[in-house]
Amino acid sequence: MGAQKKNIMVPQLRFKEFDGEWERKKFGNISVKVGSGSTPKGGSEVYQDSGIPFIRSQNVIDGKLILDGICISEDINSKMKGSIVKSEDILLNITGGSIGRSCIVPNDFEIGNVNQHVCIIRLNKNNSPKFIQSFISSYKGQKLILQRQTGSGREGLNFQSIRLFNVFIPSHPEQQKIASFLTAVDKKLQQLTTKKEQLEHYKKGVMQQLFSQQLRFKDDDGNDFPDWEKKRFSKYIKLYRGSSPRPIIKYTTTESDGVNWIKIGDTKNSNNYRISDVAEKITKKGSLKSRFVRKGEIILANSMSFGKSYLLEIEGCIYDGWFVLREYEDFLNREYLLHLLNSEFLQKQYLRLSTGGVVQNISSDIVYSTIIICPTQKEQQKIATYLSALDAKIETVAGQLLKTQEFKKGLLQRLFV
Repeated sequence: MGAQKKNIMVPQLRFKEFDGEWERKKFGNISVKVGSGSTPKGGSEVYQDSGIPFIRSQNVIDGKLILDGICISEDINSKMKGSIVKSEDILLNITGGSIGRSCIVPNDFEIGNVNQHVCIIRLNKNNSPKFIQSFISSYKGQKLILQRQTGSGREGLNFQSIRLFNVFIPSHPEQQKIASFLTAVDKKLQQLTTKKEQLEHYKKGVMQQLFSQQLRFKDDDGNDFPDWEKKRFSKYIKLYRGSSPRPIIKYTTTESDGVNWIKIGDTKNSNNYRISDVAEKITKKGSLKSRFVRKGEIILANSMSFGKSYLLEIEGCIYDGWFVLREYEDFLNREYLLHLLNSEFLQKQYLRLSTGGVVQNISSDIVYSTIIICPTQKEQQKIATYLSALDAKIETVAGQLLKTQEFKKGLLQRLFV
């Protein structure tokens, strides 16, 4: 595969055995069907747990068809013959916030139907579904969808617009070559995703066994450690709530000497409950009206991602959606505490102690009322070391997954005209 000179009719990246310009065609000219279905009369009242799979926009997720057990009867399906789904169909979401998401119906799929929010694109035999679906997922395809949206909210595609989509197409053998290559990349992505999920599942199981004391470590001489202490959170740890300078817009800054402003949104890329970067900074004057936290401290969310705790790899200020935990070092190992705070053992307590069992926010009283289990410092260290090693493995796979996703994104930008 080599880079090509800039030419509007050929891609930037191309397999060397192919040459010649690609041909521009409309979706309507390469398809035998472009259309969707409808919601059956009676709506969700006629849905069943078994029968004919009924596909809605939430089932079309980033290149995959993920069924959720919603079905319709064979009788209803027979009345919706025009929207019966077949294997190798391309499904495209055409309304709402998920507009533009697409997938290919798997080869082993037998029969199904769709509602009005999902469009079926059934290609003729001269074109590769994987090639066309990959084009739809590419930057160029998504840009085309954005430009063709209709309606006051501009969150809808009609069939005529889809039929008029222009796409540059190579010969069928070249389509197949590109499709096979992208399928191999997708397989690698799936392998990494599965590996990450398996590691996370394993860690979750280990944590459940550790904090229920079904699984215990031995000391360096092979002997049992002493029994664990159990006391209220308030006996081991002090909470200090963050605060916000108001109005906050007055204190945000883009200057390099600004103070890190640590918010819940800064946790979105954290796979191991650590915060190493922020999206915003506040002025030094604003920091005087907030609570300063240091690198190495643990903060606990009391709203939104309630109950989740994070280790700071930066210093900065926290708003009132956070507590910072202090004065626990004589009793608790920091890494052990971080794992314990994010375990089901603690998370279930927050739910149980909250009114109605539904947590929107957690007060300091709720947190202080939870039970903390406290092994000896040496056993805490063994637990922390083991769980942190699992975190490192998960982080490594997550990094590989991200790199492969970025690699595919780059390919999609360069493999299509």
